[in-house]
Amino acid sequence: MRTLLMNSPHFPPPTTVRMLVHRNAINFCRNILMKKAVNSRVVFRSDLSQPIHDVDLVITIGGDGTLLQASHLMDDSIPVLGVNSDPTRPDEVEEFSEEFEATRSTGYLCAATANNFEQMLDDILDNRSEPSELARIAVNLNSKPISTSALNDVLLAHPCPSRASRFSFRIMKNGELSSSLLHSRSSGLRVSTAAGSTAAMLSAGGLEMPILSKELQYMVREPISPGLTSHLMHGFMKSDEMMDVTWYCREGFLYIDGSHVVHSIQHGDTINLSSRAPKLKLYLPPHLLSHNV
Repeated sequence: MRTLLMNSPHFPPPTTVRMLVHRNAINFCRNILMKKAVNSRVVFRSDLSQPIHDVDLVITIGGDGTLLQASHLMDDSIPVLGVNSDPTRPDEVEEFSEEFEATRSTGYLCAATANNFEQMLDDILDNRSEPSELARIAVNLNSKPISTSALNDVLLAHPCPSRASRFSFRIMKNGELSSSLLHSRSSGLRVSTAAGSTAAMLSAGGLEMPILSKELQYMVREPISPGLTSHLMHGFMKSDEMMDVTWYCREGFLYIDGSHVVHSIQHGDTINLSSRAPKLKLYLPPHLLSHNV
């Protein structure tokens, strides 16, 4: 098996301790791979900009941010295993909550830590574990596809947070309307996958979705005087539906997975969003799969 180990060079404070923990996790994983006679190479995520090919497995070491960036360079042909290199310790958070922010890496989508990495790898090598397929968002800007698929969410918003965003949107299915055309003045529009439904979408009042759902969830952020259409500002798109958005501000930004990928948009631009992007093959933590039942 040929593997690519992708890891993050960025460390939150206290830097020295967490840098050491992260480096130890990288070295630990490399040693396990060597022991199993698995060919591997290590790449820092800041050095990786081209699509990932010619490997059988990608192992990301860091947190969800490292996994997200790797996913942007992958299609549905290579599975990913996320290793949380510095998981949060509840006892530490409780002990130091009055002194500093003791939360470490969340690693929501990471199935492994240093503690169970060898067992996870054995299960993969012996075909006892299968990756799950997660929906991603395909984005077209003015009918041209954007190469990056969103694993978490897409946000359309004005560059200035205090300025209103003006746009219209509608849901389409097989070229026909599934919803009426809605006009909005608001803080923007967010569309999330099931994987992203526990992030900003949930914080904004959205709903957590089963991790393997192929539907997309959308929410108009802070709509201004929605009136009789208020109940239409939040909803879901089925896997065979898509959303057409027309942007009516002089300027704006299209954010893919937070600030990882950003595209400028302007008045009259059209954006098409759907779940037709290639799925991401990801080994998931067991508790996420149990919630899907």
